[in-house]
Amino acid sequence: MELTRCCIHSITNKPWKLEQAVDKYAEAGIGGISVWQSSLEGIGAKNAAGHIKASGLEVVSYVRGGFFAHPGGEERKKAIDNNKRQLEEAAELGAPLIVLVCGASPAQSLEVSRQQIRDGIEALLPMAEELNIKLAIEPLHPMYAADRSAVNTLGQANDMAEAIGSGFVGVAVDVYHLWWDGDLQKEILRCGKNGHLLAYHVCDWKANTLDMLNDRGLMGEGCIDLKKIRSWVEAAGFHGFHEVEIFSDIYWQMDQDEYLKKITTAFREKC
Repeated sequence: MELTRCCIHSITNKPWKLEQAVDKYAEAGIGGISVWQSSLEGIGAKNAAGHIKASGLEVVSYVRGGFFAHPGGEERKKAIDNNKRQLEEAAELGAPLIVLVCGASPAQSLEVSRQQIRDGIEALLPMAEELNIKLAIEPLHPMYAADRSAVNTLGQANDMAEAIGSGFVGVAVDVYHLWWDGDLQKEILRCGKNGHLLAYHVCDWKANTLDMLNDRGLMGEGCIDLKKIRSWVEAAGFHGFHEVEIFSDIYWQMDQDEYLKKITTAFREKC
């Protein structure tokens, strides 16, 4: 796949400051960048937007909002307020989309957490519409159901997006979290048909992973059939960026220029 279709999440090259990542991606011929909130430290959204625009990269998304589910009402209110600040930052950054890691709490049922997630998203909708920023529900692997996200399948994310019924709410498909799902093809086509497929994230699942969070594989390094899933995504009508999002203690420790070369090679050959 051509690198102009490639977007890299700034967390992927975590050791680099945002300005350095932007310059390196542009030099490599990458088409877009998804900016993590932590990357704005020391530069701010407005300055970051100027630097990215000058580089020729496209801002694909702002990561990550959400974390709506809490047993206490005060915590839920704080989450809404934090998400509203992120919407303001996304607008300054020029990001058309915020990716939502929806949240969960082991102190309550998954059903209660899911209702709080829906309530939280609906509370953000007026501001999202005003700022013209879409919200993407990202289902996470079931290993995160206790405390990170009560939305764990694409079917659940589709159900929620359809129930909310807004053109500003859709889903993000991340292969790391969804590759195992026997209903994945059907659910990808479903969200494409409904216009809800807003983002597509790629990496790989290593069979002998050392850490469930920070040992994601480079594309082609694991067991995910990326080209097959790509065919489903494209059949669903999605022709946007393929976003490389890799958390890796191993790759964060290596020379990031060499790592970027590995990313671009893997993207061309395996995606």
